Amino acid sequence: MNPTQNVPKRLGDRLLDAGLISSEQLNLALLEQKRAGGLLGKVLQDLGFVTEQEVSAFLAQSSEAETVDIDSVEIDPKALQLLPREQCEDHLVLPLGFEDDQLVVAMADTFDIDALEAIERECAMTVKILAASARDLKARLTQCYREQSGIDQTIRELMQIGGSSVADESSSPIIRLVDQVFSDAASRTASDIHFEPDEKTLRIRFRVDGVLQPYVIIPKDLQENAIARIKVISGLDVSEARVPQDGRSTFDHGRKQYNLRVSTLPTSFGESVVIRLLDRTSANRHIETLGMKESDTKHLRDGVNSAYGMILVTGPTGSGKTTTLYTALKEVNKFERSVFTLEDPIEYRLEYTRQTQVNEKVGLTFDSGLRTLLRQDPDVIFVGETRDQATAQLLVRAALTGHLVLSSMHTNDAVSAIPRLLDLGVEPTMLASTLRLVIAQRLARQLCPHCRQKIEDNGQYFEMLTRELGAEDARRLDPWQATGCEKCFDKGYKGRLAIFESLWIDEEMKPYIAQGQSVELSQIISKRGISTLFQDGLRRASQGETTIEEVFRVANQ
Repeated sequence: MNPTQNVPKRLGDRLLDAGLISSEQLNLALLEQKRAGGLLGKVLQDLGFVTEQEVSAFLAQSSEAETVDIDSVEIDPKALQLLPREQCEDHLVLPLGFEDDQLVVAMADTFDIDALEAIERECAMTVKILAASARDLKARLTQCYREQSGIDQTIRELMQIGGSSVADESSSPIIRLVDQVFSDAASRTASDIHFEPDEKTLRIRFRVDGVLQPYVIIPKDLQENAIARIKVISGLDVSEARVPQDGRSTFDHGRKQYNLRVSTLPTSFGESVVIRLLDRTSANRHIETLGMKESDTKHLRDGVNSAYGMILVTGPTGSGKTTTLYTALKEVNKFERSVFTLEDPIEYRLEYTRQTQVNEKVGLTFDSGLRTLLRQDPDVIFVGETRDQATAQLLVRAALTGHLVLSSMHTNDAVSAIPRLLDLGVEPTMLASTLRLVIAQRLARQLCPHCRQKIEDNGQYFEMLTRELGAEDARRLDPWQATGCEKCFDKGYKGRLAIFESLWIDEEMKPYIAQGQSVELSQIISKRGISTLFQDGLRRASQGETTIEEVFRVANQ
């Protein structure tokens, strides 16, 4: 095999010939590549003209290279050792093994002539090429090298170099250390990473399923460079450690890409850093995946398909309100409707949606931003949080004048959102005319599906459940319990699920809202048998998705 023979066209021209992009898109991508650099395929993906899967499938087909499922391949360690790690990561090449005196490699771009020539020179062998997606290759490369070099080994390597002598924060071991922390956090489905400076060490902890768990302790000598590396990738001022800073970055793990929201805070022993990990695939969910009852799912879909009105999601901080609202926004027909958001901060990027970040330092608050949005000809408006009188009144007026409005609030249950809005000065008659749906929610830890166990005798729960449900319903519950295995790191739980309380505002309820009669409204809701947060949690517990203890912890008020 001679990779220099019959050099093919450039990737952009081949995608153009195949009809995957237009000439206008190619020209725009070439201009962007000239401005910012990088590979043309990545530029085309970043601009949204093609997807990674489309590029990977096209390259595999056009090169006639066999496509390989990287996740299921057993990799020969001897093959992996033939090529330097930097070369594999730079060209997205993964050595898999040997076949008939050839080195078998998987590549994202099977037409990368320079990479093929470099591989053959490095290993002094001819190469057989298999095709794989770039994202899968990145994930498997990270896994392979993490298995070869765990975080403890990386720390030892850094200490041998000398923590104080590692002056360049971009040095390879520091990059590897921070990347390993991010990868392990993503593997454990952590929502936050805490870098906590002590007098003699830097402690790192992960928040997993709402609970902080210890991860690793790093020598104090490495603290400054580790924090500097985080600040570099998140666009923060490395030289400034006296004031708090906020930044952003992204990180790929497996087939997922995470948004990183970085916050630094000066402390007596150095800068504390907390990183929020936001799984970008969470914004690509469908309403059915939220786990609502069928009737509640229908109400939410009907609400977001309304021409006007207001939808509220309530709950404490960290209860998953933003995920639910983003999922609802996905149902909006954005090709025919103008969609704007006003957020603090912007957590996920949405296609065909103009998103604005609140910045109170320059006077861009929720209420001032909302006044401007109303002059931008919107059909749908998403305001991250309704927290003051001006914002609440503007939202209701926007809904009354023909806009669909979505927002969140902090209340204990769904019906409490109504008196809360009235307390904020919203006119009762206007609220009755505009409010469509209120959803309250909480997050409970989800049982690990690999080790959960059904409890045959629910006698230990019978008495307390009888007080909540009555004896007959209590007997019908089938509780499950957490045990623990290596899949869930012996916690018994893996991930979280949402439990809901959904209040659909119909014609019977509107007169009570218009008259401000919250007590009478609560009585109507009670008679209708609308499921409370606690009752919805017990439904999920009976299905083996969580435990009764979790339901009591998050939903029993």
